[in-house]
Amino acid sequence: MPMVRATDRQGREHELTVADGGLLMEELRSLEDGVFALCGGCCVCATCHVYVDADWSSRLPTPLPQESEMLVELPARQHNSRLSCQLVLGSEHSGLKVIIAPEAD
Repeated sequence: MPMVRATDRQGREHELTVADGGLLMEELRSLEDGVFALCGGCCVCATCHVYVDADWSSRLPTPLPQESEMLVELPARQHNSRLSCQLVLGSEHSGLKVIIAPEAD
């Protein structure tokens, strides 16, 4: 089971365990100041926006077109932005670091 270090919007770091084949979004929703994930992982709301640590960006699958289209619309988008609902994790992702992006206004 992969372990992920997630920094919430208050700057607190959390160590999360994600089931193999699980979505990062599910664990981030469980945090007090985590992601909202209003669409439940359907890639239509972008309320699960995270920034992936530079060391990990190239180690994740390339975003699919639907995710890329959602990311383009975000005012807080950065080069390392991803939607956590699209990140299916396995043991090879243990150690992944992400920062939960600010809420969209």
